[in-house]
Amino acid sequence: MAGGLVALLDDVAAIAKLAAASLDDVAGASARAGAKAAGVVIDDTAVTPRYVVGLAPQRELPIIGKIALGSLRNKLLFLLPAALLLSAFAPWAITPILMLGGAYLCFEASEKIVEALTGGHAVEETETVTDPRVLEDRQVSGAIRTDLILSAEIMAIALSELPDLSIWTRAIALALVGIAITVGVYGVVAAIVKMDDIGLHLAQRDNGTAQAIGRGLVKAMPVLLRILAIVGTAAMVWVGGGIIVHGMEEFGLTTVPHLIHDIAHHAGEAVPFAAGAVNWIVNAIGGAIVGLIVGGVVVGVLHLIPSRKGAAH
Repeated sequence: MAGGLVALLDDVAAIAKLAAASLDDVAGASARAGAKAAGVVIDDTAVTPRYVVGLAPQRELPIIGKIALGSLRNKLLFLLPAALLLSAFAPWAITPILMLGGAYLCFEASEKIVEALTGGHAVEETETVTDPRVLEDRQVSGAIRTDLILSAEIMAIALSELPDLSIWTRAIALALVGIAITVGVYGVVAAIVKMDDIGLHLAQRDNGTAQAIGRGLVKAMPVLLRILAIVGTAAMVWVGGGIIVHGMEEFGLTTVPHLIHDIAHHAGEAVPFAAGAVNWIVNAIGGAIVGLIVGGVVVGVLHLIPSRKGAAH
């Protein structure tokens, strides 16, 4: 009896050790995958606040909540199963899908840059809608569609960091990455869009320090949104270009990737006290240049097609 109890305790201890090791694997995998997807997260955070512009302040947080729930549904119900199926039955397709997503990010960034330089922009749908309910539904659905594309890129990048794990470990790691990124992104977005309301509340208090902080927050809001737009565009270019460069390496097209890596390596050697930071910056700049070239070509082609159709008519 005692021997059986000891054996049972040994089995329980072995299971506990295995579970702890599995948790360590999941935690480490989630951290690696989440860090690799950080660039797309920056863009997601920068893009989302514009979907509540022009809407009633009391509806801002409920709308962000709806978008966050839609984002979780995108990641956990649609993209997670698709990612696991790809990794199990068509792992060769992950790199081309990543490169297509990278090209899309480059296109989006390049189009924003062209619009900023030329002063042209499409008429926002919010200008033609007068029913608040219809406007809110349209903004939420548009945000969720955009989130689907960015979430697909996040999940694909995360999946590429989990090649040698079991399918269950990958599933848990991807789910954790999806939940953590969604909570982080939309928590920051909620704080950003309510910053001016917080500022107005502080500005109405009797305390002089609180009033000064409140006025500062209100004045800082437009500046912060402009900075976020710039950072988001830059993130799309360097992340998208970096994905394309990595994909070129995977397919044996090593001339451009090796050139970027060599320049980054020599630049890092020239500044030994900050070699790692310099190496990263130069690699990011190289990826951004590739991203601008790819995005510029896509923008040019897509703008050329309507022009030809118009000329034909």
